[in-house]
Amino acid sequence: MPTLRTTLTAALTLAALTTPCLPAHAASSDPWVRGWGNNNLGQLGNGSLVLQPTPGDVQGLARDDVKELSGGGDIDKNTFAVALLKDGTVKSWGANVTGQLGNGTLTAQPFPATVAGLSGVSAVSAGGTHALAVRGGRVLAWGSNAKGQLGNGLTAADPGGVQKTPVEVQSLNKVKDVGAGCDFSAALRQDGTVWTWGEGANGRLGTGDNTVRNTPQKVRDVADIVSISVGCNHVLALTADGMVKSWGKNTEGELGNDSVTDSNVAVDVAHLNGVARISANQYTNFALLDDGSVSAWGWNAFGQLGDTTTVNRTTPVPVDVLQGVTDIVGGYDYTVASLDDGSVVSWGNNATFQLGDGTVTPSARPVQVLPPGSGIAHVATAKTGRSSFAY
Repeated sequence: MPTLRTTLTAALTLAALTTPCLPAHAASSDPWVRGWGNNNLGQLGNGSLVLQPTPGDVQGLARDDVKELSGGGDIDKNTFAVALLKDGTVKSWGANVTGQLGNGTLTAQPFPATVAGLSGVSAVSAGGTHALAVRGGRVLAWGSNAKGQLGNGLTAADPGGVQKTPVEVQSLNKVKDVGAGCDFSAALRQDGTVWTWGEGANGRLGTGDNTVRNTPQKVRDVADIVSISVGCNHVLALTADGMVKSWGKNTEGELGNDSVTDSNVAVDVAHLNGVARISANQYTNFALLDDGSVSAWGWNAFGQLGDTTTVNRTTPVPVDVLQGVTDIVGGYDYTVASLDDGSVVSWGNNATFQLGDGTVTPSARPVQVLPPGSGIAHVATAKTGRSSFAY
């Protein structure tokens, strides 16, 4: 259960529930990936270690070049990011204590640099202390292997416990997407099956037990999956018929099955159908529906679900304050969304400027980060941290 709740919940006052949208902080002509929030480890990629209250440029990273961006770390510790470019190469930046930048060192890097030897990549994902990439249907992994999350048959007790350059995950091919959790990994194969490896506590591997695995295992009773999204300790899987499955940790209701009991096998997320996209975050989840609406569930102590309350939700609830969402993702205790007019909004806690509105005032209603016409279509966060990106 989150450790900061009791000390920070009081910051979300009644006034914050009605905070109006604030002025935007970037011109629509800016071509760069934008970053804001906590930057204690250089995770915003702007060459500094200074907090960023409003969106600033990620150094040398043009948003037109970026296909996918993913942030990792552990509640503002060891925070980093990886970006997949449209030419199939990968850049990384931020902390590097466990080799998660994949550059052959353990040296932090406050600006994006190319991960040597990676080309032809089609998907990436940053986890707590490791990262994943898909190339030619095979999965590559690097960073910490303390719980076997690199899937190469080794663990931290073996040589290669920290892997500073990409290695191939064993016995897994025809993969189309990957998701890195805090200390485990998941892969979606072209045949609609899901495979997991790493830490098994709370049932996050979905294999019917809580055993640590250092090679991929097939998730039980899950088929016809079209996309996956991985939180810190749980997984969401979208089926071909628009339903959502979940498994893993559930202390905050993140499985969405009207309980707070962990599950080591897949369960149905309640009251959801016609889902187009899913987003699993540390303890919160979002579903974008075919009709353009958004539903949310999980931890809500700072109003990060967007339902204008601070009540945890064990089943999905509508987020009525949002319209025209193109992308949505949560950090540790807040949420960011891009809208179809090119604007970006955020809500939730704001202790380290993670809302990007230039204040440290929390808000359970969306505040404006970037104005309409900014050309933004996607957002990303360090899923267990307070650093945000728009591209």
